[in-house]
Amino acid sequence: MVAPPVRRLIRWTGRAALGLFGLLVAYCLAAWIGSSIPRNADWHEPAANDPDAVPIMVETNGVHTALVLPLVTPERDWRPIFPDSDVAAPGPGYTHIAISWGEKQVFLDTPTWWDLRPWTVLRIVGIGGDGVLHVAHYIRPAPADDIRPLRVTHGEYARLVAAIDRSLPRSPRVRYPGYGPQDVFYDAPGHYTVDNTCNQWTSNVLAAAGVKTGWWTPMAGGVMKWVPPPGR
Repeated sequence: MVAPPVRRLIRWTGRAALGLFGLLVAYCLAAWIGSSIPRNADWHEPAANDPDAVPIMVETNGVHTALVLPLVTPERDWRPIFPDSDVAAPGPGYTHIAISWGEKQVFLDTPTWWDLRPWTVLRIVGIGGDGVLHVAHYIRPAPADDIRPLRVTHGEYARLVAAIDRSLPRSPRVRYPGYGPQDVFYDAPGHYTVDNTCNQWTSNVLAAAGVKTGWWTPMAGGVMKWVPPPGR
């Protein structure tokens, strides 16, 4: 026979688990609804042969999103800001740079999702965390389902660059080794929370440029639903 205190503990544990599950379901539902409401609903992508078009890409690993940008355009030369000398494999062949923002401890301490600790998740849910930029250098990235091309005008790209500038590392810059020889992390302004996530940062930058994207996109799918795969 189970003692009354144990029964109460089991009952409260079950209620807590049910409550957490309900919150998770509500969060996912709100994310789906929020990401389905468009910002810049009247935006249209310029044609491929439009001389005013700037080709960029939106990248995802299924959980996190990044913006893949030409290394040099009339609007911005990223080389002085994110020099390839900051990565373990510098070289003259890089053509693009991938920029994303996220939570510092998650980025630096969890190279795989198996390394994510429950207390890290609880801390983010409760109080959030510091921001960090992840910058990777690419050589002629090929379009694919997880790295989707998107065209913007030069004016829109200039606004996109200005939006990214608000997240640039402060001086003096603090950087950390990346996951591999071609990427690096930098301390960056901003506070990561469950409603201001890495994916929300991506859609906010796109929205600031005038591109059609979701209103609230805490998850990667909420960003990528607005960027069709290549060939569609």
